[in-house]
Formats: sequence, structure tokens, C-alpha cells
Amino acid sequence: MLKAVAIDDEPLPLELLQNFCAQTELVSLVASFSNIREAQQYLQRHSVDLLFLDIQMPQLSGIDLYQSLQQKVMVIFTTAHSQYAIDGFNLNAIDYLLKPFSLERFLTAINKAKEYHSLRYPDSQSDKQYLYVRSNYQMHKIPLTEIILIESFADYIDIHLSDKNKITVRMSLKSILDKLPEKDFMRVHRSYVIAINHIEKAHRNTVYIADRAIPIGTNYKEIFQRRF
Repeated sequence: MLKAVAIDDEPLPLELLQNFCAQTELVSLVASFSNIREAQQYLQRHSVDLLFLDIQMPQLSGIDLYQSLQQKVMVIFTTAHSQYAIDGFNLNAIDYLLKPFSLERFLTAINKAKEYHSLRYPDSQSDKQYLYVRSNYQMHKIPLTEIILIESFADYIDIHLSDKNKITVRMSLKSILDKLPEKDFMRVHRSYVIAINHIEKAHRNTVYIADRAIPIGTNYKEIFQRRF
């Protein structure tokens, strides 16, 4: 989970960020500040992963504050003034949220931060144990061990879990497969990805998982047989 700090001279945006952060397990808002000097003192003593940073503030602009930091930290700029967008992206900001922003737009920005962090620290073992997906405007953190199979439909997928629940995500099967460890999951059909550890048995062109019979497609049969 990303450790984040929010800095804004207005209380309402800080309250909104606190509310949105509480609705996802991707980020933990460890502190929020309306006073820039207090924020600077905190960041001198504590390491964080992400800043939510307002740009136009009376004591010091968010851009100047970010440039003054000693530690390398991701930043998502938040402001009511769109003319600052170019300045933000020139500093390699993860994203730029124009106030007032929605939960969905907030989650999009958080997803970008999470993906960047995973690329920057690829050996993070804790992240490798989970799959992060967005469904119904909420971010879900799914333990890989709970996924038994993934079923594809026209423009969405169902992630079936060991507790017999499922999470529906608007994503292609190929995209979700790219996020899963190859040693634990494999595609056996154009419509199915299975968790190898949950296989109960296989017979001819069918593999059985959690009392479900999953067909093995012709194009995937040879790969399946080589692994088993």
C-alpha cells in the first residue's frame, strides 16, 4: 500500500482526499496538512511514496514545494486552475486532478501511481501477492491465492474466488493475464484463465476446478499437456 500525504491550504479538498483514500486499499493517507511549513517539517523526518499537492497556495506554491524536497516522491497535483497542468507534467507528475474531481477520476490517478511504483520497485514481494482491479468505481485488492479462475465475456471478465464470490471487471482476458504470475495461472481457452493450484483433475479436453468443468481449447491443449 502506498503511503501518501496531502497538502492543501483549504480544508474541504483535504476532507475529500481523506474520504476517497479510505475507499481504496491502494493508498493510505498517513498525514494531511493545510500549513506548508508543517508539511515540510514532516517530509524532512518521514519517508512517503506519494504526495497529493495543491499548486496555488499563499505561503509557497506546490510546484516550489515539490522542487525543494530532498526525497524522491511521486506527486499528484490537485488544483482548481487548469493552466498549471503543463507545469505539473513538466515535473513528471503522476497525474493532475482538476478540482472538483470525482472518485472515479481519483482512482484512475491512484492506479497510475501504483503501476509506476510497481515498475520502479519490481521486487516488492507484498505487491506480487495481490491483484489490483477496479470494479463498480471501487479498487479491489485480491489475494492471488483466492482466485480460482477468470471467465471472459464480450467486454468484461468475471474473477471467480474461492469463497464462491466473483468480481466483474471491464477488462480483456489478455490484459488481466499480463498482471498475473505465469507460474500460477495459465490460459486454457479463449474464454478462461485458470489458477493452477486449484486444478482438481483433468480428463481429455476438460479441466475441473471447484466443481466446474472448464473446456481446454484446441489452441491451448498442447501447452496444457506440456505443463501437466
